[in-house]
Amino acid sequence: MSGPSEAAALIGFEDFLKVDIRVGTIVEAEPYPEARKPSIKLVIDFGGSIGRKKSSAQITKHYRPGDLPGRQVLAVVNFPPRQIGKFMSEVLTLGMPDGEGEVVLIGPSLAVPDGGRLY
Repeated sequence: MSGPSEAAALIGFEDFLKVDIRVGTIVEAEPYPEARKPSIKLVIDFGGSIGRKKSSAQITKHYRPGDLPGRQVLAVVNFPPRQIGKFMSEVLTLGMPDGEGEVVLIGPSLAVPDGGRLY
């Protein structure tokens, strides 16, 4: 992850379009104490042809599992699945670091249909 003082490498718009970022609604969330860093296991519903996907997110500083269902988040849905301990993460849930480097989830400010693509 680039820090604020690091210049980002320039990419073309076509490269950006290769990253499939979609909105989905968290339908399940539970602690994942077996992870190396404190994490929460999520099931996110992207609707339509994508359906429900699993993700592991290091978001325990600002979020509790019981508060997450119903929240819409953005995630990259076209990365290959990644093994996180004994859990297979199917999408990369997106967030930004706060002033202390802890993850804050990214999502729409108003409700939008699940599966919508970020452009």
